[in-house]
Amino acid sequence: MLLVEDDRELSTMLVGLFTEQGYTVEHAPEGQRGLHLGLSRRYDVLIVDRGLPALDGIDLVRRLRRQGVTVPVLVLTAFGSVADRVTGLDAGAEDYLVKPFEIDELLARVRALHRRNLDQAGLLPLGAGWLDTEARLVRLPGGEQVTLSGQECRLLSALAARPRQVHTRRSLRQRVFDGANKESIVDTYVYYLRAKLGSGVVRTVRGVGYRLGAL
Repeated sequence: MLLVEDDRELSTMLVGLFTEQGYTVEHAPEGQRGLHLGLSRRYDVLIVDRGLPALDGIDLVRRLRRQGVTVPVLVLTAFGSVADRVTGLDAGAEDYLVKPFEIDELLARVRALHRRNLDQAGLLPLGAGWLDTEARLVRLPGGEQVTLSGQECRLLSALAARPRQVHTRRSLRQRVFDGANKESIVDTYVYYLRAKLGSGVVRTVRGVGYRLGAL
């Protein structure tokens, strides 16, 4: 996450808040620095104040969009009139939240933007790593990438899409393997995934089936 905010006290609070929520946060105290980071690094979410020194937040968003940066942006500002909101959204922001704000609402809005970004990128979280469903790659925490076969990717995608759910072998056969009659096919591909990614990536729930583990 990139936070572009010049209020030192608010920035410190927000960095701490989002770090506690599991985000990696970089902070830019003014617009030019925010623009440089937004153009040179990849983020899942941007939170941008409007009244920034050096470069206004709305101009920052416009410049990012002109350069093809599509990361979701939440404008967080004291400017709360209808015209202000329209200006922010028309500049390319996906959401607009007025100060003072409720913490729970801010967290919920950021979660929604994060989910949208992951869906657009074809990425699913795997603990500290990611599954890129389009490239059929698992990105490990250290930066290493592991290539999956089509069936391996489909099985891991099914587990990662509902990480808290326990999936029966029958349901996985129907959704991932087109109802294959061979009952052991799910166990076989779980074995393949564990061989490539470690034994913890898929958890066995005895007597039921499987659920997502962690890298």
